[in-house]
Amino acid sequence: MTPYSLAFYVDVVTSGTVLGLRPTDGPEQVTGLLGDGFGENTPDAHTMWRDYGMAEFSWVRDSARDPWDGHHFTLQVHRLASGDAATVNDVLRARYGRFGRRLRFAKLRTLLERRGVPLVEITHPANAPHYQEFWQPESRVSIMVVGTRAEYITPSALRSGDVYRISGVLPAAVVEARRKG
Repeated sequence: MTPYSLAFYVDVVTSGTVLGLRPTDGPEQVTGLLGDGFGENTPDAHTMWRDYGMAEFSWVRDSARDPWDGHHFTLQVHRLASGDAATVNDVLRARYGRFGRRLRFAKLRTLLERRGVPLVEITHPANAPHYQEFWQPESRVSIMVVGTRAEYITPSALRSGDVYRISGVLPAAVVEARRKG
């Protein structure tokens, strides 16, 4: 993994954006920056997400007549373990270079701590011990990490301590509800 790709992850966690794209940005803004090489999933008239490889953006709306409202983004970091170069969008690769097959949480956490960016553990009991989740309160970004490995529960290509995904935004009210169980 290059220092540049690590810088990408640090930027996402600290800013709550992907290349400056906010979770609330519409499909046109996201595609305008990431390009038209995406897979679109629209399971119903109210939900849509676009898959740009590792990065996904999701939108919702009340009715088919309404515009799409940005809901969240997810970096599906676990997809990098496949080794498929197409997993990383061309725009991300042009800006940050090569991405490694795994992102070690300890390395990411150390870089964030050096910058004074705290993470709070918010693991939901239903996910433990196989996954741990951490949250950055200012950016409201969450990081899911492989905990104890288990067949059919955790990806075989990942090890304990690998980042599974990074998502934004996770509102404080949701975090509080998770803590209460």
